[in-house]
Amino acid sequence: MTFAHPITDRYLDDYVEGDVHRFGTIAVEADELIAFAKRFDPQAMHTDPEAAKNTPFGGLIASGWHTAGLMMRLYVEHYLTHAASLASPGLDELRWLKPVRAGDTLSVRVTVLKTVPSRSKPDRGAVTSFVEVINQADDIVMTFKVVNIIAKRPSAG
Repeated sequence: MTFAHPITDRYLDDYVEGDVHRFGTIAVEADELIAFAKRFDPQAMHTDPEAAKNTPFGGLIASGWHTAGLMMRLYVEHYLTHAASLASPGLDELRWLKPVRAGDTLSVRVTVLKTVPSRSKPDRGAVTSFVEVINQADDIVMTFKVVNIIAKRPSAG
């Protein structure tokens, strides 16, 4: 499904409950996977290809936080409005379902769960989305629900 307006002209009313958007691809590269983990999640399963062979995963896997970072790149480039994003109060139910490995290619599928106009600030509302990160084999590797605060389209005039 595509949006009625481009990302540079997308507002609250463009996020329609029930719509499903699939987009992007991003490659998981071994050097980035290891560099990220050495800096932010220095567990052997993420940093040491030899030691990772002796883990339950049988080899090197991406940190879940690296997977989240790759997802965020696609989310910002394709889904989250560039014109009206005001912030996010957070996310819920984050799950890493399958390991992500170097050489994988990830894409994102987002379902708009609900859109609620703000009662206290009439110029905006909250969009709750269900995000699925999917690998090249169509396996879902990560999921979560997120709330984004989005401005309403300005009135003409």
